[in-house]
Amino acid sequence: NGFRPDPGTIVAFEAPRAAGPGVRVRWDSAVRQGYRIPPNYDSMVGKLIVHAEDRPRAIEAARGALGSLRIDGVRTTIPLHRTILEHPGFVGGDYDVQFLERSGLAR
Repeated sequence: NGFRPDPGTIVAFEAPRAAGPGVRVRWDSAVRQGYRIPPNYDSMVGKLIVHAEDRPRAIEAARGALGSLRIDGVRTTIPLHRTILEHPGFVGGDYDVQFLERSGLAR
């Protein structure tokens, strides 16, 4: 959707969960089931913050948190973030501000 807002009603919502010891997951958002997203909102409906002992564990924790996050009724960037977290370049630390364009994920 090109990161454009996608107005609509959230018909199902489940907050992300932490998986494993030493992992902290924080979800900052006002959305909930039944929340109506107006057409003039910022396209970022929530912010996921993950903390773990090291980068590999944080990436794994973020994968798990995104896997448990459910927002139905509007388009989100959750699939893109899942793809980024699986991309060898990102996992290997080979990323910069041009990563999405260079990797072809911006399409």
